[in-house]
Amino acid sequence: MNEPYAAQKPAHAAVSPGVRRWLMIVYLMILVMVVIGGITRLTGSGLSMVDWRPLMGTLPPMSDQEWNTVFDLYKQSPQYAQVNSWMTLGDFKQIFFWEYFHRLWGRLIGLVFFLPWLYFVIRGRLKGRWAVKAAVAFLLGGGQALLGWYMVKSGLIHRPEVSHYRLAAHLCLAFFVGAYIWWLTRQLHPTRGMAPKVKIGRAGAWAFLILLSVQIVWGAFMAGTRAGWLFQTFPDMNGVMVPESWLSLSPSWVNAFENPVAIHFIHRTLAWVVGFAGLGFAALIWRRATAPIHKQVAMGLAGFVLAQFALGVITVMAGMPIWAAAAHQGCAFLLLTATMSAVYVTRPTR
Repeated sequence: MNEPYAAQKPAHAAVSPGVRRWLMIVYLMILVMVVIGGITRLTGSGLSMVDWRPLMGTLPPMSDQEWNTVFDLYKQSPQYAQVNSWMTLGDFKQIFFWEYFHRLWGRLIGLVFFLPWLYFVIRGRLKGRWAVKAAVAFLLGGGQALLGWYMVKSGLIHRPEVSHYRLAAHLCLAFFVGAYIWWLTRQLHPTRGMAPKVKIGRAGAWAFLILLSVQIVWGAFMAGTRAGWLFQTFPDMNGVMVPESWLSLSPSWVNAFENPVAIHFIHRTLAWVVGFAGLGFAALIWRRATAPIHKQVAMGLAGFVLAQFALGVITVMAGMPIWAAAAHQGCAFLLLTATMSAVYVTRPTR
């Protein structure tokens, strides 16, 4: 028989409270990074830096000569030759800013993560399995940087477009790292082990998480294939509910991954499924809540489900404005972590 909740000791009792605050800061920085990445893509800035110096190159070009050198390198890229040959140096500086800021923010996240981690380990405030769990997040972040460059390289060879598969992998890994860190903060919460779990069961919670993850992947496909620009009406798609050309490729299964029309259709269809499933899941948590935190989680999940759906509708109907599309991407990140919280509180108590 389990001990009374108030008598149970948190499994993380040896971890300093400052560790959780540090992880929350990193989580928020990753959220900002997700939004910056969306803006970088939407402004066509992602291919403006044609080299990769992960440890050096923190400072931007400082002189006219340095700017001209960087601009000359860009002129050798497919994006300049096929899309932006009209650009002046002033135009180039505008797109360069977002890619530079994107990479600089990534370096900053690495420093904000690694230096406190090292300090906490040396001082004995983070040790054992918790030190290892945190180190895994750092390694995943390093892998995210490598994957980002692998994605960019795909747009520097022949066509000025990155592979939408690589873009999806890059985005999903960013989401995974953020969700992993969020999960660690849940495990380090002061009330862990003291509050009862919602009696729902693990299978349904994980099923919704998987469904949401699939939708995030197709959202990345939407971004990578520019499928979001195809239909600017809702709930119909330019007057029809099912576009005729959504199965135009052969074999038919390829359409789901390669045909922008099919990708848009699938993403819209999944939006309805995720919306109803998410609201139903939140309602179930609310009805079976046995602690205030359960109702907070249910409200957060329902709120982000509704906000994400509304932002998706606004984004396509308004013609993919940068602010709406970037907010849609950021809200997807928040919805994922809200779902992780829901999964956490519905776990069966050991």
